[in-house]
Amino acid sequence: MYKALLTVLALAATPVLATGIEINVEGEGANGVIVIDLFEDVAPAHVKRIANLAAEGKYDGVAFHRVIDGFMAQTGDVQFANITDYDSNAAGRGGSEYPDIKAEFSEKPFVRGTVGMARSQDVNSANSQFFIMFDRGDFLNGQYTVVGEVTSGLEVLDQIKRGQSQSGAIDGAPDVMKSVVVTN
Repeated sequence: MYKALLTVLALAATPVLATGIEINVEGEGANGVIVIDLFEDVAPAHVKRIANLAAEGKYDGVAFHRVIDGFMAQTGDVQFANITDYDSNAAGRGGSEYPDIKAEFSEKPFVRGTVGMARSQDVNSANSQFFIMFDRGDFLNGQYTVVGEVTSGLEVLDQIKRGQSQSGAIDGAPDVMKSVVVTN
């Protein structure tokens, strides 16, 4: 019981890392800022990961490597999608140096502007990549972790350069998260 009480007290004393992020997007398609409110109460481990990677500058210069019109724009591969050594064949296959995160599914639906964590077929494989919905995606509900929502900059999201096939792979230079700043 004493250990449980200490755990509760420690969790209550844990500082809030972020309430959101601001993504400065640059490229052939989009130029502007996307503001995202992060849901710390819904997906605390995932929000902490995004906030930490943003604060460390790991998202700066990372491409939107998979963009499917009418569906979503995916980014956040800090291992293989940095624009300085971008490899379109490897982009989307990497993560960060941190371990994968256990799924934090919720009742929040995937609608326009929802931000979700990308993962492999293993539901507990989310790491650094995330996606932003262009439109509703009910088939994702309860299958992917919702981490936030766009509160400003949907017009910037709509301008992100689209992939040319159903895979969402980008031909030529992709649009990039020039900088990602944690907001309080």
